[in-house]
Amino acid sequence: MSTVETFGTIINGDKPVLVDFFATWCGPCKMMPPILEKVHEKLGDQVRIIKIDVDKNQKLASELNVSSVPTLAIFQNGKIQWRQPGVQQANDLVDLLKKYIV
Repeated sequence: MSTVETFGTIINGDKPVLVDFFATWCGPCKMMPPILEKVHEKLGDQVRIIKIDVDKNQKLASELNVSSVPTLAIFQNGKIQWRQPGVQQANDLVDLLKKYIV
């Protein structure tokens, strides 16, 4: 996420955005990067994947009621389409994201 783009701008497009809400101190969160890499390998530019550090973005985490990490969410057209706390498997995420690819 570049400094020019805001979270609101990113999630407002037609393209599904998979958001990984994480914390650097969270053990299970460390399992997500290779899983997200697999999702990216399978879906490429059809989806956008971003990571949000809840400690650095406390206001956003609070607004979205993110109370545990990792929490993954899919946004599209500015709306939350799906969200789930905990580590998710790559194949499950790919299947889920395919439902939102236009």
